[in-house]
Amino acid sequence: MTDLPNNVSARVAALFACHFFGFGLFLPFFPLVLEFRGISAAEIGFILGAGTIARIAASPLLSNIADRTDQRRLSILVYSIIGAGFISLFYLPGGLLLAGTAMIGYMVIKAPILPLSDAYALDTARNTGADYARMRLWGSVGFVLANLAGGVLAAESTAWLIVTLTIAASLATGFVVLSLPRQQKDTGDKLSDLEPGASPFAQFWFWPVLALLGLFQATHAAFYGFGTLYWRSIDVPDFNIGLLWAIGVVAEIALFTIAGKLSLRFDPPVFLFAAGLAAIVRWGLFPFAGSFLFMGALQVLHGLTFGAAHLGAVAILAKVVPQRWSGTGQGLLTASIGIQTAIGLAVSGALFQQDPHLPFYLMAAAALAGCVALVFAAPVIRRHIGREEA
Repeated sequence: MTDLPNNVSARVAALFACHFFGFGLFLPFFPLVLEFRGISAAEIGFILGAGTIARIAASPLLSNIADRTDQRRLSILVYSIIGAGFISLFYLPGGLLLAGTAMIGYMVIKAPILPLSDAYALDTARNTGADYARMRLWGSVGFVLANLAGGVLAAESTAWLIVTLTIAASLATGFVVLSLPRQQKDTGDKLSDLEPGASPFAQFWFWPVLALLGLFQATHAAFYGFGTLYWRSIDVPDFNIGLLWAIGVVAEIALFTIAGKLSLRFDPPVFLFAAGLAAIVRWGLFPFAGSFLFMGALQVLHGLTFGAAHLGAVAILAKVVPQRWSGTGQGLLTASIGIQTAIGLAVSGALFQQDPHLPFYLMAAAALAGCVALVFAAPVIRRHIGREEA
């Protein structure tokens, strides 16, 4: 095991916190920034749709470049600086073209930062025995803090501060990664580049498993797209809606806090089973939650539906993908989640217009299908995990 400085895990936690602080400002509040610039709702939808498609394509490609050049830290630094440059375009006067360039450019160039950060954190956990989940939870903390800050600044007169803080978060991500040590190559990788067909990317079993890993996260599509609209349609106050979102993130943080101990008792497929079963309960009961207490109880399940699904997926990829290509593997997972979530959003939108309950029933059905598929996939996953650990 390679000895790294004792505070490396703290710096990796700071890397996640800085990245997710920027993401927590960008995701909820930049549509407002666009609206303040006179961009119409239809144009905002076009920008976000085009940016999402481009981001899904960019994540594995840009992550793979970092892996091929063996420059993960430098890549995160460069991508962060360029991302700050794109957001800086909002300081310039301009309309749809300038705003679209800034938004789409930022979404594309920032796409590989999370998979590359995950890859670095997983390597740190493997090399030092650090707890990946405890490092990753600070990303959730950063996201919540950004939500709170953005909520205070979500007015036309202070929108420039949202832009400034997003730029600062992007630059801080780059500066933090500069403080991280270079990780040594794992010369013990059993899947060498010199062995044709040895890479999991060249094997058929990998791609259905990758799709399955993405499916468990994609069961959140209806909630991410229409959860707030659904709650507002049944007259839940905006303040309570904010509390409900916060409960979900706190539950996620709580799971990350204890996940290291859980992983000693349960293997990654068990985390996925837990996520799938929790999703069946959460989304199946979502339309029946008529009280704040009931809604809050279902939000607690976010710790499993998101947190357990994330931990199980990244752990599986960390065990079956060679260390050198771990950034590419995590980038492919991000793409799998993105593609299936986009499909889920599109279908959920059509169903929501017919009946606001239907999208959540669809998510419960998707989770059930995922659990059934996992029954057949788990032996394959465990066999390949065992092969790597042998």
